[in-house]
Amino acid sequence: MRSLKALVIVMGVMLVVGVAGLVVAIALRLAHRAPPPPAAFSAPPLMLPHGSTIETMTVGADRIVLQVDLVDGSVQLIVIDLATGRQLGMIPLQEQQ
Repeated sequence: MRSLKALVIVMGVMLVVGVAGLVVAIALRLAHRAPPPPAAFSAPPLMLPHGSTIETMTVGADRIVLQVDLVDGSVQLIVIDLATGRQLGMIPLQEQQ
């Protein structure tokens, strides 16, 4: 009878330790969850003059610079913010005379 009591006590302790281990494992997994994926990127459309073409594109740390050839033969640079996709400005290029 004494050994049966000891066996029941040992098995009870093992059950308590096992349940505690499960609770700790679940808590650790919940605490170290992967962050949610970033939201989809959307930006306003970039309006180019009719007939113009993008000749080159250069990417910097936080900017994109597009070289646009216009129909009249002139060239301009368009600067775009990478974080928002918004146009920051235009730089017209002219030949020196």
